Amino acid sequence: MNIDLNKKLPGYLTEKGNIVTTILFTAGFALLFLNIYTPFGVTTWFEVSKPTLFVYASGVILAGILVVAISRVIMYQAVRRGFEPRLWHYLVWVAAEIVSMALFFTLFEIVILEDTRIFTELLGRSVLHTSLTLLLPYTMLWLYFSWHDSKLRLTEIREQPDGQGQKPMIPLRDDKGVLRLSLKRSDILYMQGSDNYVTVWYQAQNRVNKFMLRNTLRTMEDELRQEAVIRCHRSYLVNIEKVKLIRREKEGLTLELESIPPASVPVSRTYMHEVLTAFGHES
Repeated sequence: MNIDLNKKLPGYLTEKGNIVTTILFTAGFALLFLNIYTPFGVTTWFEVSKPTLFVYASGVILAGILVVAISRVIMYQAVRRGFEPRLWHYLVWVAAEIVSMALFFTLFEIVILEDTRIFTELLGRSVLHTSLTLLLPYTMLWLYFSWHDSKLRLTEIREQPDGQGQKPMIPLRDDKGVLRLSLKRSDILYMQGSDNYVTVWYQAQNRVNKFMLRNTLRTMEDELRQEAVIRCHRSYLVNIEKVKLIRREKEGLTLELESIPPASVPVSRTYMHEVLTAFGHES
């Protein structure tokens, strides 16, 4: 099985609610894993009763989970600022989380518990155990998020008033979920993102109008994936039904739109194949 590591990371992995779920579920899993399986030899940490040991061990594991919490907050903020993670980015990110958390536990054993074993031996064990502590819940959550996302999309399709999976009006919301504008899909031309704002360009009364709302282009892309609005550039989404001409230039492709006055949108090399595929062409 060939895995395209350059494929875009599914949006549901970087949604705020799912990130919070990831942190909480991983913390709970780690607590059970550490206290039941005792991978780091926690039973030898302190000569105390089991309830007291559970409290000590829980404190240590939760301190380690802070690595995950900080990491996921950084990931969320990076995506909000326009970073578009690919699958290989996510795998490297998880590997960094494992190594960072393993270093924390290794230093804890050396400095606090005064373990006399060599650093490389302790680090190797910590990497192994930390991998189990993180990869198991991560895998379970990825499968759950994927299933839940597919379920939501299927429900949306079934609830469409017509049989084509298209809404008569497309609601456009800000980052707090507040409805700011509703447009016919046929009136939307393109969207331009800049930091945490998106400018929607649309046709109305024989002229091109624009409307700015606070949101990210990545979020808008996820919300409009059932429509004919696709990503063509890091800073642009385009309604492919409004494209009347694809022009190849030295800098790449340019999409000319059917609007009054005429408008055009650039296509970056990263999205060239996806755009051409959407029009039934191969790059």
